[in-house]
Amino acid sequence: MKKLMTGAVLAMGLASAPAWAADDVTLQLKWVTQSQFAGYYVALDKGFYEEEDLNVTILPGGPDIAPTQVLAGGGADVTVEWMPAALAAREKGLPMVNIAQPFKSSGMMLTCWKDAGIATPADLKNRTLGVWFFGNEFPFMSWMSQLGISTDGKSENGVEVLKQGFNVDPLIQRQADCISTMTYNEYWQVIDAGVTPEELVTFKYEDQGVATLEDGLYVLEENLSDPAFVDKMARFVRASMKGWKYAEENPDEAAMIVLDNDQTGAQTEAHQKRMMGEVAKLTAGSNGALDPADYERTVATLLAAGSDPVITKQPEGAWTHVISDAALN
Repeated sequence: MKKLMTGAVLAMGLASAPAWAADDVTLQLKWVTQSQFAGYYVALDKGFYEEEDLNVTILPGGPDIAPTQVLAGGGADVTVEWMPAALAAREKGLPMVNIAQPFKSSGMMLTCWKDAGIATPADLKNRTLGVWFFGNEFPFMSWMSQLGISTDGKSENGVEVLKQGFNVDPLIQRQADCISTMTYNEYWQVIDAGVTPEELVTFKYEDQGVATLEDGLYVLEENLSDPAFVDKMARFVRASMKGWKYAEENPDEAAMIVLDNDQTGAQTEAHQKRMMGEVAKLTAGSNGALDPADYERTVATLLAAGSDPVITKQPEGAWTHVISDAALN
């Protein structure tokens, strides 16, 4: 009888005990909700984070949101950022560390009018070229430096650099001969504006050897001394990469999941499905671990970016395999 009572009391105690709380993780995106970030939304929708005992909140970015500042202010545990911005922030005193690299390839291109007489990079001289700034200009500056082309203005051996906003108007309105585009976004905005691919010439930074790493996952270095944080991030990376690989294999479904999470209603099904198809090409070949050779290429590109480089010395401690090793092995 005593044993029965003990069992009953134990059962009552288990029933009244609180459920094991999942660990909270806040992810800050680099830009607005779109298929560029499909892997994270898929992981959330498919329960991959829940399977790792994680309660993940995804914060969209935008033109007025700097992921590095959100991370510095404690508004996120981890952020999606391009490596040039992360390394620049690190050199300036914000110790960001790359813990995973879902994007293997760069999607950045220079898109030009063919009828401007541009067929090769040598033809870029004496042109007006639209370039994104805020850290996105450094691959371009390095490329021009390698070509021996000045960026001080139109000349026989120079180009005029037009600071480009977040649209393709400078090309459509013929204010520039070429503009910066991403393979998965702005290039297709040009096409949607009524331009045919045959009217354009594109130069992929990846093909020019000056591509820098995009869309990595970054945390603050000080948090990596906490074993609980390391464990939480390993689970986060594992679930996120599961989401990315699902998105690669099911691009249309992934795009619809992204649309379901777009609170603005600004995205369209056709654009997001097309974007997901292009993004899948960039994540293909990555298991989530940073390739040191890709990192070294990025650093070399940034250090060679003309008279005003984004970084002035070789970074130290800017990446780690600790998280991805724990996540993937």
